[in-house]
Amino acid sequence: MNHKDMEEKIISNYQKDENMMILVFAQWCVNNDLDPAELYKKAHPDQGTNPSLQQGIDLTVPKEESEEIPDSTLLGVLSLFGNTDLAIVVSEAIKEKQNKKK
Repeated sequence: MNHKDMEEKIISNYQKDENMMILVFAQWCVNNDLDPAELYKKAHPDQGTNPSLQQGIDLTVPKEESEEIPDSTLLGVLSLFGNTDLAIVVSEAIKEKQNKKK
């Protein structure tokens, strides 16, 4: 495999992994009765429509059909991709959810 092919494979793998991160985020939102697009916009207000986010939202299933996604798993995935702004917004949503349970 030459250098250019290797670069293309790395980029392709990163994009697939990033799409998985988006799907995990979107499904976590659905499972917690939150709007993924709204949370994403709160984290990235200057970013326009994100086609990858919409694709992830389209792939979600109703929460009754989904496995639980622990908060810590989502935060770990967001951290892995350096999505600090979204992790902060998610952390705030987690705190609000915990406060409602009290």
